[in-house]
Parts: sequence; structure tokens; C-alpha cells
Amino acid sequence: MGVTYKYFGAPNGATAARVPISMRPEELGGDELGMGGMFTKIKPETMAAMVLTGIEGVPLHKVPPLELVVLHPDYAVVKLPMTVVDPLRGIGEESVGAAAFIWSTVPDRGGPRDAYTVYQLLHEWQDFSHRLHEAGHQAYCLVWP
Repeated sequence: MGVTYKYFGAPNGATAARVPISMRPEELGGDELGMGGMFTKIKPETMAAMVLTGIEGVPLHKVPPLELVVLHPDYAVVKLPMTVVDPLRGIGEESVGAAAFIWSTVPDRGGPRDAYTVYQLLHEWQDFSHRLHEAGHQAYCLVWP
């Protein structure tokens, strides 16, 4: 059995913590959490490392931990650091390509290894970070088995 990750935006941790209470994860579709949320099999820790290592040049061992917002027997909600989504808004095509290449060469890490797959993923996250910023929201991830 795999784990599913649903990334979404919320104005604060209290709002993010209430999201799973109002809807069961198996009922979630593409956009119920608002902000054009995204489903992926990529762990939030991997996503944070991908952005910070590839774009910000942070060594893998210095990537900050995620903040646990709520832990429930059926799900968890974590908050991604703003340092993960903010850098994506200001970079151009060359930086996205460079970040994808850098991440594809980082040893001892999880997540996709193909540079083109990473490139596409970073573009999706770039769009997501723009939507979050425009709404004044922070990035959260709903995790359930």
C-alpha cells in the first residue's frame, strides 16, 4: 500500500489542520482544497530538498525539517517551509533546468532521478507557488496511506 500526498494552500496552520476533518482523503478530487492543489507520490521532504538543493544550493543535510500541523490515526498534515515555495516564483527557465539537472545528480537521495521528470515537477511547483503567493497562503501537505 502506498502513501498519497495532497499539496494545498491555507492561510494558517489552524485552517490547514481543519481541512481533513471537513473531508475524508478518499473523497478528495483535484481541487476541493482550493488553490489548485496537487496530488503526487513525491514526499514533501523530497520536494523541499529538490527545491532547496537545486535552486538555493543548500546542502542536502541542511534542508530544514517539515512542521507537523496535525497527526491523526488516519492522516497527517505538514507545513512546508516558505523557503521551499518562495524561490520558485522568481526563477526563469534556465534556473528550472539547472535545478532539475542538479537534483538528478545529487547522490543518496529519494525521488525522481530523471532530469526531465524533475524539470516538469519543478514547473508544476512553480505554478503552485505563484497561486499560493497570490492568495497569501502557505504550502501544506495532507498525507494518508
